[in-house]
Amino acid sequence: MQQMAQSSVFLSGMGGLGVEIAKNIVLAGVKVLTLHDTKQCETWDLGSNFFLRQDDVLTQRNRAVAVHPRVAELNPYVHVDTSSSSLDLSTDLCFLKRYQCVILTEARLSLQKKINDFCHFHQPPIRFIGCDAYGICVRVFCDFGDQFEVSDPTGEEAKEMFIQNITQGNPGVVTCMDSRTHGLQTGQSVLFREVNGMDTLNGTARQVTVLSPYSFAVGDTSCLQPYAHGGFFLLVKTPRTYSFETMEQQLSEPQVLTPDFSKPEAPLQIHAAMLALDAFQEQHNRLPNIGCCQDAEVLVKLTEEVNHTLTNRLVRCLSRTAQGSLPPLAAAVGGIASQEVLKALTGKFAPLQQWVGCGAIGCEMLKNFALLGVGLVCVTDPDLIEKSNLNRQFLFRSQHIQKPKSTTAAVATLEINPEMQVDAHLNKVCPATEGVYNDLFYSRLHLVVTALDNVEARRYVDSRSVSNQKALLDSGTMGTKGHTEIIVPNLTESYNSHRDPPEEEIPFCTLKSFPAVIEHTIQWARDKFESAFAHKPTIYNMFWQTHSSAEAVLQRMQQRETLEGAFQVVKLLSRRPSQWEHCIILARLKFDKYFKRKALQLLHSFPLDTRLKDGSLFWQSPKRPPSPIEFDLKDTLSEEEREAIAQLEEAITADHVTPERLRMSPRLFEKDDDLNGHMDFVASASSLRARMYSIEVADRLKTKRIAGKIIPAIATATARVLSSSLVLYLIRLVGNGALWDRTYHGVDCVVLQVHYGIEPTMVVHGVKMLYVPVMPGHNKRLKLTMQKLIKPSVDRRYVDLTVSFAPESDGDEDLPGPPVRYYFIDNSGAS
Repeated sequence: MQQMAQSSVFLSGMGGLGVEIAKNIVLAGVKVLTLHDTKQCETWDLGSNFFLRQDDVLTQRNRAVAVHPRVAELNPYVHVDTSSSSLDLSTDLCFLKRYQCVILTEARLSLQKKINDFCHFHQPPIRFIGCDAYGICVRVFCDFGDQFEVSDPTGEEAKEMFIQNITQGNPGVVTCMDSRTHGLQTGQSVLFREVNGMDTLNGTARQVTVLSPYSFAVGDTSCLQPYAHGGFFLLVKTPRTYSFETMEQQLSEPQVLTPDFSKPEAPLQIHAAMLALDAFQEQHNRLPNIGCCQDAEVLVKLTEEVNHTLTNRLVRCLSRTAQGSLPPLAAAVGGIASQEVLKALTGKFAPLQQWVGCGAIGCEMLKNFALLGVGLVCVTDPDLIEKSNLNRQFLFRSQHIQKPKSTTAAVATLEINPEMQVDAHLNKVCPATEGVYNDLFYSRLHLVVTALDNVEARRYVDSRSVSNQKALLDSGTMGTKGHTEIIVPNLTESYNSHRDPPEEEIPFCTLKSFPAVIEHTIQWARDKFESAFAHKPTIYNMFWQTHSSAEAVLQRMQQRETLEGAFQVVKLLSRRPSQWEHCIILARLKFDKYFKRKALQLLHSFPLDTRLKDGSLFWQSPKRPPSPIEFDLKDTLSEEEREAIAQLEEAITADHVTPERLRMSPRLFEKDDDLNGHMDFVASASSLRARMYSIEVADRLKTKRIAGKIIPAIATATARVLSSSLVLYLIRLVGNGALWDRTYHGVDCVVLQVHYGIEPTMVVHGVKMLYVPVMPGHNKRLKLTMQKLIKPSVDRRYVDLTVSFAPESDGDEDLPGPPVRYYFIDNSGAS
């Protein structure tokens, strides 16, 4: 971020591709961005440039000037200026010296080569990116100089891996604890820490040779002391230098990235077709006319001069569409190019070398729907806009913070395309809202698009889409990574057809007593916040909503009547402070409880020399012995402390309790408000606990990311994943297949077994088991009608059932079947 905040970028061409790049760069946060364009706004710009309006076309404004205010308001920390000066082969390029990166869109190849040469040979080199989008074909070219150093090629966070054993030998072999996979590659280096016995390894980096997913060799350890126990290792980030050639050098022998390994020949074919298109422009000073067969044949001949193996179909298709712009494709290329800009400025992540070419979430999708002219979109999101959303969701501004995401995005989308219909809701899509998002609602949709942040919600939406035979487009991002899944009726499997590995949860005993890494202490602090400021106050309020007065509660307790939660509530009431000084006293007592007495108690129960039955030490990695922390300020409140405690104990008596003291205000954790003290509490508590267990303390930003469960997200990845893959697939939807078969009406289990040769093992409606042969009372249930088993409401015409079938082999899990929609028959006999 510091490097980006000191960088200046020049961007030429404010068409659909250029504005995508501008949007992403400004959201990322550079120092200066210059928008350059010599063209005026035209009507067809409105189909790809989401920052242009009809008035801009009518007044024939310069495109850079027209988009400037809307680009600038994305990030007030970025200085955005404009230029409409001529940029051609006769232009003096010295003005580019003040920029660290130059990006060209909609520029002729000859101009790109000239500017690239200037940037490449300038000292220090100016990072150059050229990108084009013509109809169904796009390309991106990068040149970051002869010697471009990348400090972190992967961007992956180094994780601490605990050690089970290190052998003495040549080579010494390191084995990971609990058969954890190390994820290393031969040639990488690791740093050792907290190793006991072979302690000379600590603080040293060793190159590894991978032996298995769980072990690796680290060179000669035969002269070191024997390994005793404990320790962990970290991957050492090794800088890497990349060498780039100029565009002129790369044209004849291009180094091309292959995005689709099923079509390895495609990138070079597209490269050749684009070069032929460049030649066409140089000869005719224009692009091929839309649908013109004569222009297409000229382009075919030009392509044959470059590549004889290229299919004419691709070239003719490029010729027909070259003047057009497909918004999701422009967004994809814009996301790729923007990501390369960030790499060029920061030296983080491996850069693109040197060409990429290809053919045809949330805010990004709405923007693309608007540009494509989708008729009606129903969007729902229960969340409010947070400050952290502003760096990647370009429809939101600072004045929108704490406003609903869905309605705000809907208004912004209508500015892009006033003819579009957007129906904005504030609901979660879950079983509780099936009254809103029922089968009638799904019947009115053509497809479902999700950008959810959890697996449970994805599974639910997937099940509803399958039941209603609707295509589902799912997507998500994490940092520079992203995924899309296209689920099409009668063509693909569904999201529920596969199972992701379960998320790794921290064991309770680890959180409570044996933290080993900083994530454990942060989660412990987050849990303490939830307990003290949300959970307990909520229980307190619920108790006093049930019980009208403290006098009545006291009387019932004196009669030894059991009241659920009474003791905890009375404890909270007795300790509830009435003055600020009391808050300080309680905090001081909590400090001793958590960071002193807890450590003393553990060390009393498990002294440092405690050994297990096998003779090994109890306190060895990953267990860390705690060290009590003494409060380091003079305790000047001892007399006040005694008085306050006496006052709080006295408050238990009913006649001292006012109605106001029977209410609390629970606090939901809010990570983005720096003034509410929430992150202060979590960061301080986590740091103290980390010190107690000799764990390296995390800074506030890392603590915030972990405690707030922030999934790293950047605008470039969102544009690439959500815009390109998802919306392009929206255009291409087709298909058929078995998963999407549905069984209707009264098909019973005997029919399935006799006629289809499959044996049902379970039939379930929601959480109610209807047919389970192994359960007691099964034979009695077989005699009951479906109406008696399910007891549907009068207006319920059908239910969706989940059916499982016997596996093909003994010992295997039951096989999931397609959804069964069972229609009830009314009293008249009609279905």
